Amino acid sequence: MTFRFRAVRVGALLIAAAVLLTACGSGDDESAAASGGDAGFGDLTLQLSWIKNAEFAGEFFADTNGYYEEAGFGSVTMDPGPGAIETLVATEDADFGLSNAVSTAQVIAEEDAPLRIVGTKFQKNPFTILSLADGGDIATPQDLVGKRIGVQAGGNETLFDALLEVNGIDPASVEKVPVEYDPAPLIDGEVDGFLAYLTNESITVQAQGIEVTNLPFADNGLPFVAESVITTERMIAEEPERVQAFLEAEIRGWQDALADPAEGARLAVEEYGADLQLDMAKELEQSEVQAGLIVTPDVEANGLFTVSDELIEQNMATLAAAGIDIEAEDLFDLSLLEQLLEEKPELTELPS
Repeated sequence: MTFRFRAVRVGALLIAAAVLLTACGSGDDESAAASGGDAGFGDLTLQLSWIKNAEFAGEFFADTNGYYEEAGFGSVTMDPGPGAIETLVATEDADFGLSNAVSTAQVIAEEDAPLRIVGTKFQKNPFTILSLADGGDIATPQDLVGKRIGVQAGGNETLFDALLEVNGIDPASVEKVPVEYDPAPLIDGEVDGFLAYLTNESITVQAQGIEVTNLPFADNGLPFVAESVITTERMIAEEPERVQAFLEAEIRGWQDALADPAEGARLAVEEYGADLQLDMAKELEQSEVQAGLIVTPDVEANGLFTVSDELIEQNMATLAAAGIDIEAEDLFDLSLLEQLLEEKPELTELPS
């Protein structure tokens, strides 16, 4: 992920590989589809942060159930990651992208990218140091001392360094081992810990019958939002109704995904990610686990995609620990979301 931190360094050049696009039609009337229906918002391109798995169940529901179309969009293209999400959105090759506060903040601070976060799915980021219970068993930050930790180059390394910084751990006391994104080095004993996702590699390793220990970043000094909706300052200023239409469709999709995680997993495995040979059991567990990252007391009070003032402050502290110099107003613009939820309070409802 970009600074979702997978395969691409933040701000890197676009990957020069062909990407298979998934385009879903908006209806039977071709002219209506081309114009984006009654509202006329045109076609929609959304840059995902990762492959088309259950992480994007809400987007799959929004497409399948016609919420994007009802919001006024024509055809919908969801481009899978990893990719240079911020670059794609900043150049408007994608209308919206799903990234995270650290990634977007770094590109804004270092490259003056005209981007803002306008809402977020994950209130808690899913980054973790994954270890084997009968191996490294890293349950606290101090357990990192003297351990070999597999860390992917680029954004992940920046984040890991910040984890050490906020927990007062001397970097010289931990051995960083370059790895890719397959947790095999952890299973094979080449490393004691592995930088991973709670909703991905952690589940994959457990599925092999291996007991694991997680050290979640969000609970150990590095809270920041993830799977955040980013778009350009121009879009916010010149096409605010389009931004709100997208947010409305997203919220409706995620209301459905939270209400029916099994169907979200099925959409990933059998339809949107059908060519990926996804495992149904893993995708279902991911759907259920990520609900805990999405629904928090703040979300229960304020609605999906909202970010409380307190959480923004926590994000800014994390960014400072990562050495990223940026002001909150240069990263977050939640005004359109707030207006939308005030006008349509039904969007703040959560499934029971």
